[in-house]
Amino acid sequence: MADKKRVAVLISGGGSNMMTLAQDMLGDPSHPGTPVLVLSNIADADGLAKAQDLGIATQVIDQKSHASREEFDASLNDALRQAAPDVICLAGFMRILSPVFVNAWDGKVLNIHPSLLPKYKGLHTHARAIEAGDPEAGCSVHRVTAGLDEGPVLGQAHVDIEPDDTPETLASRVLVQEHLLYPAVLRRFLGGNEGHLRL
Repeated sequence: MADKKRVAVLISGGGSNMMTLAQDMLGDPSHPGTPVLVLSNIADADGLAKAQDLGIATQVIDQKSHASREEFDASLNDALRQAAPDVICLAGFMRILSPVFVNAWDGKVLNIHPSLLPKYKGLHTHARAIEAGDPEAGCSVHRVTAGLDEGPVLGQAHVDIEPDDTPETLASRVLVQEHLLYPAVLRRFLGGNEGHLRL
């Protein structure tokens, strides 16, 4: 497949979602995408070595060496321009991106968030769902816009909340669904399908 779309993945930690995306792309010759870069804002993020083992180029833009969010985003933007991705996937990337950055890549940035958006934007999503007495939780893949976790939702996976769930036990079950949902949505998105997928 000569005209594969170029995909960059941004991580801050172990990169489990990055790995599911990369393995899905690399393991299927008919996949519409190919991973061209895994970039982290944390120099010792475990996911970098995993990406290197798969033969994917890696890069670090260390947040500690930048005085402001704008400076960091400018360096990030330069690195991504060199990689020339068609799509950027945020996969556990623990940075809020500036509107200038988001607008520069408008319509090309995806994120996975551990809640059923629009519920529970931001952090501590599983604890908040349990505390609210919700019958279910889950995860969402959405297009990134300037508003935090506000972009159009492209897919969601639902997980029942059990009576004895803790944030940790719920998170572990939601993560299983994240690993199914994100690759499925990326395939569809690269093929031009932005319809809502429910798992």
